[in-house]
Formats: sequence, C-alpha cells, structure tokens
Amino acid sequence: MDTIQKLSEKSPVYWIDLPDGRSLATINLTPGERVYGERLVQRGGVEYRTWDYRRSKLASAFLSGLDPGLIKPGDRVLYLGAATGTTVSHVSDIIGNEGVVYAVEFSPRMVRNLSLLANRRKNIIPILGDARYPNTYSDFVNEVDLVYEDVAQPFQADIFVKNIKMFLAKEGKAFIAIKAKSISQVDDPKKVFEEQKKIIASHGIAVSEEINISKYHKDHMVFICKV
Repeated sequence: MDTIQKLSEKSPVYWIDLPDGRSLATINLTPGERVYGERLVQRGGVEYRTWDYRRSKLASAFLSGLDPGLIKPGDRVLYLGAATGTTVSHVSDIIGNEGVVYAVEFSPRMVRNLSLLANRRKNIIPILGDARYPNTYSDFVNEVDLVYEDVAQPFQADIFVKNIKMFLAKEGKAFIAIKAKSISQVDDPKKVFEEQKKIIASHGIAVSEEINISKYHKDHMVFICKV
C-alpha cells in the first residue's frame, strides 16, 4: 500500500501513513524547516510536513469532507486571524511560490512571529491589522481568490462580509470558521450558526456548504461561500 495519497487531484493535500497512524500533510515549501513542531517526513525525495488538525480548523474541515480544491497552487488568499501562522504555513505550502497569502493578525506579538515565518516563506505577507476595518489594510492587499476567516469575535459574519465585498474576486470563494461561544455563551450553537448564516445571506452572499467540525473543535461550524 502506498504511504502517500492525495486527498484530491484538485489540491496538493495528502494522506501520509506513519508508524503510529495516518496524518494529513503538505509538501514542505522550505525543506528542513519546521513551523510549529510538526513532523518532517521524506518520501521519494520529497519532504512532507504533517498537519495537526487539533491546531487547524482548515485541516479539521478537510477531515470532515471539505473539498481540498478550495485552495489551489497559485491562489491569492486573504487570511483573517492568522495568529502565529500554523495554518497559514500549510496554506503557503499549498499555493506555492506562485501564490500569495495576506496574513492579517491583530496581535503585534503574533505578527512578529508571522514576520519571522515570512522571512523564510516569501509567499506570506504579514499584516498587523484589525479585520473589522478592512479599509485600514486595503493598500497592502490585492484582489484574492479566497477569503479565509478564523476570527473569534462576536461579529464574525459582519467581518467576513466586509472583507468579501472589498477583496474577493468574481467567482472567488470564502471560508469562515464560526466559534459559537465567541458569539454567545448562552445560546444553543445551532441557533448561533443559523443566525450567522442569515447575516451572511442578508448581504446577498449565499452559503453553499456547511461543515460541522465540532468533532475536532467544540461548537465550531465552517461555512463555504461562492461569490
């Protein structure tokens, strides 16, 4: 049995078989370098980085059935809520040197970490910014193929819509990971998800796919939108 298998022909995301189990993986854009303590695995002269779903909503969404073709080589991605760059680094692997990921993060400390990552990965552009106000970083971001939001704030849907309307290309796609407890500590998560979906739809943006990732990240839902 092969130890490496693509999730889909549409995207370079892989299953890799290891002695202690199976893991998602991407081809390392910067061979020999780790980002967050992940394993580096050599197969057929190619180095892969294992992808920890416990630290990535995107990896969890792939495990839950998301089409890996959401992100492709050469894509331009606006990533909102980049943190220290765990998932950003795998997006960087996927899009390759022909793509770019604009990594927006509110915390100066985390942006310093992103800047160190960007020194090694030239397709990452770190941006210190507040995703609630996309006009403040519009000078640094060009039109993108994908808007990706993982911002744990009460007004997640509104932030999502603002950035879609400002940056997403025609026929582009958008991904939002909604954390119910960040929006309401008392409401049932299902109610929260429905309310956020209605907010998005009220701006003329249809949710084309819903992926529940609560198995991996408690009370989280992913929405995929196509514009």
